[in-house]
Parts: sequence; structure tokens; C-alpha cells
Amino acid sequence: MNRRTFLAAATAAGLALPLRPLWAQPASATDWRVRESEGFDAIAFLGPLSGRDLYRRYYAADADAFAAKLPADIRTDIVALWQEAEPAVGLFWPSLTTFLSGIPLTSIDAVIAALADPERTVRPSYQASSYWDADNWAWFAKTAPRIRRVFEAMRAADFSGFRKARTGELGPRIGEVQRALAGYDVIKWQRKLTGRTFDPAIDIYLLQFSKPHGVKVQGQAFLQAADYDVATTVRIAAHEMLHPPVPMDGPVAKAALATLGKDPLITRIVREHDPKWGYTTLEGLLNEDMCEALDQMISEALGVARNPADRWRKADDGMHVLAAGLYGLLRQDGWAEKGGSIEAWLGAATRAGRLAPAVLHPAAARVLERPADALWPVPKPTD
Repeated sequence: MNRRTFLAAATAAGLALPLRPLWAQPASATDWRVRESEGFDAIAFLGPLSGRDLYRRYYAADADAFAAKLPADIRTDIVALWQEAEPAVGLFWPSLTTFLSGIPLTSIDAVIAALADPERTVRPSYQASSYWDADNWAWFAKTAPRIRRVFEAMRAADFSGFRKARTGELGPRIGEVQRALAGYDVIKWQRKLTGRTFDPAIDIYLLQFSKPHGVKVQGQAFLQAADYDVATTVRIAAHEMLHPPVPMDGPVAKAALATLGKDPLITRIVREHDPKWGYTTLEGLLNEDMCEALDQMISEALGVARNPADRWRKADDGMHVLAAGLYGLLRQDGWAEKGGSIEAWLGAATRAGRLAPAVLHPAAARVLERPADALWPVPKPTD
């Protein structure tokens, strides 16, 4: 499974609401729908309970307090499930949301009920989605009884009460985010820069335990931390709705992958980067980095963008060199101004040799503001 997660900037926890961009139009193509979900939060809490530093930096105290209520064998199996999931389907809790998100997950009870008979409750929506993968499903179906026991133990330890004590009342925050998003027409820009159709509705689930991820799930929906500022929400939406940017099993993507597969730098990044970030296949990296290139342009148009050099230097140990290169090429072509079919653009760029190192690396270097022969790993600052 190509992990469709967006790692939000560490500075995203502020609650300040950005001003509506002056060029935003009253009639928006985007219908924002903001809500919460105890079920998704229960799944996300498997991150902190795994003991991984990526999650403990945000939730160490919560994880320690709740883990003490769980049986020792359940705590051990959570760690084992993470280890088994990564080579099979990717990061454990984001992958679970992909499988389960086709059904309402209003509570931990709903998660447990779905896992009792996944062939009947989970498979129909998952198989009908763009994320269907027979091998991934085989792993999930085999593992579902173990996963269900974990959630049963969490229910017995009163996860619902534990979460409520920490979230407080999310209603005011939901309303605040809903109102602030009204001026940001993400769907209009996604349609323009991809040439694809998008449903107007975007569903956002505000969670307590999801940092540092923003996760795309089935449909036009994603998960994010409740205390992220609205600029971060817009950036996550601009990114997550794009997956996949082109059909990854189609001839255009395959031709691009064949070219990138000959690039020593890009293949080295796939092979040697820290696997905790995901994107451990070339296909997964192309999927992610095309979305990042496009979301950067959308964020710029909406007035919520980060500096691209800073963004891609800091994110995921600087591994998204391909995103910077694709973004640089799209900027050269004036893509934000004219838009069109991104699949047609990728096909033309591949045929013209623009994805080869001689063109792609200099384009990335201009964006990243460092030499083409020092794109990755990111050079450490000198004193």
C-alpha cells in the first residue's frame, strides 16, 4: 500500500486563523464538512501505543497513562502488529483507516463491529475504492481478529472516557474551523491543475491523537489533529484529495517510473531513506511527490503556502527531491496560470526527457537552493 499520509509542520499546532485571501470568490466550488470521530481516534491512538518516537513526541504522557490499563499481551501485540504491517501494507494506523473508512466509525464499538466480519462489512467499500489491493486485503483479513482483540481491550480500558477527558468539547472547534474554511476554494484549484473532476464535498475529521499525520481515507475525506491551524488544514486538503495524481497502473505512470528507475539519486532516496516516513517504493514516491508539487502550487494560489525550499528541506529528512523537481518543471511551464491534464503533462515530460537527471536535478536544485550534486541527504549546517 502506497502510504497516503501528509506530515504536518511542527508549527501547525497554533489556533490562529489566517485571513481570507483577497482573491477568494464568494461562490466556492468547495463544500467543507467538519466533524469528529471516536473510531478514527481509537485507530490513531495505536501510534502512541506503539512506543515509536514519531508519536511519543506528541503523546508520551497519554500513551503511558492508557497503556498501564491494557493487558501486557495486548501491549506486546500492538508493537508486533506495527512491525508486521510495515512491509505488508505500510504504517499501521494510517493503513487501518484506509481499510475501514468506507463505513461510519463514530465510536470504538463501530470499529470492533467492523472487524468481527470484515468480508461482509469492510471489503465491499474497500474493494470499490481506488485503494483496492488484493495482497493488502489478504494481510488485513488474516490479521483482523488480532486487531479486533486490541480494540476490545481498549474498550474495556474505557478508551471512550479517556479520549473525552482529553478532547473536551470539540463542537466549538468544529464550528470555528468550518467558518474559517469558507474562503478557501481548494476544489477549484484541484480541478484546474489536474484536469480531473472532483466532488465539491471535503470531509474533515478532527482528531485528538493523529499527529503528525494528515491521512487521506476513502472518498474525499481526511483526518487531522483538531488543533492544527486553518492554514495547515487547507494545505492538507490541497494535498490529500489529489491522491493518486494520475492512475498509477496506467501507461503514463509506468513510463515515468521506468525513467525514474534509471535515476541513481531518486532510486537511492527510495532505498536508503528512513522507512518511518513511508514511500518505500518508487511508485509510492512518485504518487506522493506529484501531489506535493501540485499542492504547493494550490497553497500558493490560496495564500497559505510555505517557502518551497524550507518545506522540502525540513520534511521527512529532505527526501522529497522529486517533488521539488516536478514543482520546478511545472513552474517553468506556467502550470498555475494555465492548468490542464496533469497526466498529459507527465506523459509529455517523460517523452521529452525532462524526468532524466540532466533536467530534473537542476530543476530541483533551483527550488531547493542548493547544488544539483548535493540534493540529498540534506547537508548539515556548519558552525
